Amino acid sequence: MISVGTRFGAAFISGLAVAGTVYLATGLAFFTANGAAAENLPAIAEYFLPMALVLFVLYSLAAALEINRFWYTAAVTGLVLGIAAAFFGTALGIIASGAEWNPEAMTFILASLLGTNLIFVVATIIAAVTVGRRVWAAIARPVHQPTTLTALVRAPSSRMADGELTHLDRVPVDAELADAQWEGYVAALQANGFETIEVPAADELADSVFIEDTVVMFGEVAVLTSPGAESRQPEIDAVRASITDMGLELREITQPGTLDGGDVLKVGSTVYVGRGGRTNAEGIRQLRAIVTPLGYTLIAVPVEKVLHLKSGVTALPDGTIIGYPDLVDNVDLYDRFLAVPEAEGAAVVVLSDDAVLMSSSAPKTAALIENLGYRVVTVDVSEFEKMEGCVTCLSVRIR
Repeated sequence: MISVGTRFGAAFISGLAVAGTVYLATGLAFFTANGAAAENLPAIAEYFLPMALVLFVLYSLAAALEINRFWYTAAVTGLVLGIAAAFFGTALGIIASGAEWNPEAMTFILASLLGTNLIFVVATIIAAVTVGRRVWAAIARPVHQPTTLTALVRAPSSRMADGELTHLDRVPVDAELADAQWEGYVAALQANGFETIEVPAADELADSVFIEDTVVMFGEVAVLTSPGAESRQPEIDAVRASITDMGLELREITQPGTLDGGDVLKVGSTVYVGRGGRTNAEGIRQLRAIVTPLGYTLIAVPVEKVLHLKSGVTALPDGTIIGYPDLVDNVDLYDRFLAVPEAEGAAVVVLSDDAVLMSSSAPKTAALIENLGYRVVTVDVSEFEKMEGCVTCLSVRIR
């Protein structure tokens, strides 16, 4: 959560940045329009200074209320504050000059909003959407600082065998073995420096163990997804509560958009998103709108051969994309691609810069990755693989 001191400090600095930017931009525009004559500078500076001071106060108050969180609210805020600052700033200038306050003065101020002061209003809108939001985000973004790496996990439902299946035939699932494998998976994360936070189990939700599909992390921003399978949509509620308790910034994909976290592969500042049976174009559009301002580039890729993008490809710590070629729709979409010899070897969880977690069902792939200088931790997730799951599906890593 944002502390009171941080909130008001960020509000003060973003108000100063917006007012200063508008003051300089407006003054420069009028200076240039008047032939760049030096003798005009004092009059221009004096005229717009009261407006800039009023804007500073108003914008700081608005920023403290987080009205500028979204670009469209920032634009509306810029319009309203630009008009208010121009009105009251001009009024202050008239009063300070000793001129009489009368109906003619009011008429002059109102007319100036469509004339002299219009550029001030326009500059305020632009500065609020750009400078104000960026300065606020850089200072006041909530900071989650766990003492260790953190992973969200959720215990399997006893009804997991009834979960959704798309590309595999349904086979018996041993619920007791699945519980034991899940405990082994959690223990492996803990042994490699992760603090695990358990989202309350939901026995009525067959697929709820595959928690990765419900939320995707982008730094300190948690994006709740909108699962493509209707039966999985109720999984979101408990995850939302856990994310809120952690104090992370929360964003959401909403219907008619659909997005499964298993379709989202992050490689540095690049975000590959699979367009397949669970993630639709509207879900991708919404995610792009969320992550682009955070500095990420989203690349949409087709997914037809597997359930999720990360069923076919994941990435090593150095950014190399690995995958089983028969399960990848288009290898050429990735800058660096390394083919692995087993389908189960396509999924790895990055534990650190030199270690990955993967399924024990892919020993040849484990040997290949070890030969690249990585430490490989293997876990048995065979019961989850029967349900089109893999090692990435069973946790959400927060770094």
